[in-house]
Amino acid sequence: MKGLSWEGLWQAPTASWESLQLGDGCAQSQLRAIDENGGPSYQLDYELNWDEHWRLREARFSVEGGRGARHLHLLTDGEGHWRTAEGETLGELDGCLDIDIWPTPFTNTFPIRRLKLADGQRAELAVVYLEAPALKPVRMRQGYTRVDARHYRYENLEGTNFQALLTVDDDGLVLDYPTLFRRI
Repeated sequence: MKGLSWEGLWQAPTASWESLQLGDGCAQSQLRAIDENGGPSYQLDYELNWDEHWRLREARFSVEGGRGARHLHLLTDGEGHWRTAEGETLGELDGCLDIDIWPTPFTNTFPIRRLKLADGQRAELAVVYLEAPALKPVRMRQGYTRVDARHYRYENLEGTNFQALLTVDDDGLVLDYPTLFRRI
């Protein structure tokens, strides 16, 4: 297991921190964050499991904070079909291979590793977007462009026009996500 840590930069003082343990095909993380909407701070624990092609297979989430506790357990077949652990099919997420969890930069690694883009190549994709502390999975369109081996342009294609130039390490793990996260 490899240990990684990030700090959140979107509010001062530091808005969050994350401590992640990364293994082959699995990650376990604990993070603390300030609710963006002015609510109380919360703690998010998550565990992700994926196959050798960086296709997510299982995701477990637990949030505790001033608004109580929430839990979510998602399963996917790696081909874009999602369901809850209780067996509820999540058809609105069909076609999504990756997950994007707010607030963590770790999940940007999934499309970066899975797509294997060449310099200058761009891909648009649908992902499962999951925002803590609510833990309500929704479909979101995103774009990734590989600038070079250390830089990827991320784009939110849902009307916000948000873009960021991500700096990554040799393993595609975010080092710097300007104004949002920095690895420490």
